[in-house]
Amino acid sequence: MNQVPLTDAPATLSWTENGTECHALWRSERHAAPPKRVIIADDTLNADSAYRLACEGTGLLWRGDFQNARLLLQAMMRRSNAPIKPGKARAKSKANADAPVTPQQAFHLYRQAQSQRARTLSMLLIPLNADRSIPLRRAPDLAQACAEAWGPATQANTVTSLRELLGVVGAHEWHKKGIEVEALGGAPNNKIFPSYGVFSPVRGEYVALVASAPLPVDYALAFDIGVGSGVLSAMLSRRGVKRIVATDNDPRAILCARGNLDRLGALPKVQLIQTDLFPEGQAPLIVCNPPWLPARANAPIEHAIYDENSQMLRGFLNGVLAHLTPQGQAWLILSDLAEHLGLRSREALLGWIEQAGLQVLGREDIRPTHAKAMDKQDPLHAARSKEVTSLWRLGALTAP
Repeated sequence: MNQVPLTDAPATLSWTENGTECHALWRSERHAAPPKRVIIADDTLNADSAYRLACEGTGLLWRGDFQNARLLLQAMMRRSNAPIKPGKARAKSKANADAPVTPQQAFHLYRQAQSQRARTLSMLLIPLNADRSIPLRRAPDLAQACAEAWGPATQANTVTSLRELLGVVGAHEWHKKGIEVEALGGAPNNKIFPSYGVFSPVRGEYVALVASAPLPVDYALAFDIGVGSGVLSAMLSRRGVKRIVATDNDPRAILCARGNLDRLGALPKVQLIQTDLFPEGQAPLIVCNPPWLPARANAPIEHAIYDENSQMLRGFLNGVLAHLTPQGQAWLILSDLAEHLGLRSREALLGWIEQAGLQVLGREDIRPTHAKAMDKQDPLHAARSKEVTSLWRLGALTAP
């Protein structure tokens, strides 16, 4: 699998080791700045000390056994896993000091804790040689996984967080194993192989909606806006759409979708274009599954979940009419979790639809079955337990 490296100018991590000033390229998929303070750490560092230093923002450049570093990270994770209990938290307003937090406040507390946890756990650092070998005892060969995620080696020594490196390994394993998507049909032709940095279709209910929604009369051509892994283009192809134009602004997604559609035999029907939102022209069917939550993403992959100020959602709604044939349909796939969290109202969504010159022709609903929807310990369980995912069938607003 080929992959696209980050194009940003690389940052440099600096530290002192054995009295010598040292430097290496710094890699962070989260675009986090390199730690300003770095100390050398090894197997003698205990978990409590490591966690305290990491909370203070001190980078721990590991020189001990690689497998011990993994154990240390697990111990740090346990220390960072204190549950968030919004029901027992209190609003910060002095006037409402004893009032439970609102769902919106609970969400922001949850995101704040997630962000702080990510920063802390990213302080355990691993060196990589220019060929991406790891100069540590019992270190595995991760060169192939790194090449898939980051592209060709830069021929320079690099430092990254162990947490991020393990994410690269996890993506490599997911790509080898694949994810079965039940709505695509029976095995083995129902697997999607996600790539590093591309959101996996682990929530199959939105694919099931596209599999069952009534097609418009004309469905010879469809636009798939935000193709991601390619799963919805594959489903449209399975449903008989003769030609699909799929877009995404992420080159990683375009490559991932191309590989999946090729494996599923759908690529001859699909034209993949790297662009923001719409391709040129019009189609009788336009499908979009935008990020569902209007909040700021903390990492590039989170853009598949978080859409700050509903920018993509509103961009899709405001642009779809110009790209829709007169009797065509736009399928907007959206969870109402944002509504239960107080982040967006149903009235606002319906208002944006009307302002865009569109009307609701119909709606198909489905309840999620993923683990978090059933987990009463999840800090957002009250909202998740009410969540419904909908496929909104939209058409041009007719004159009164």
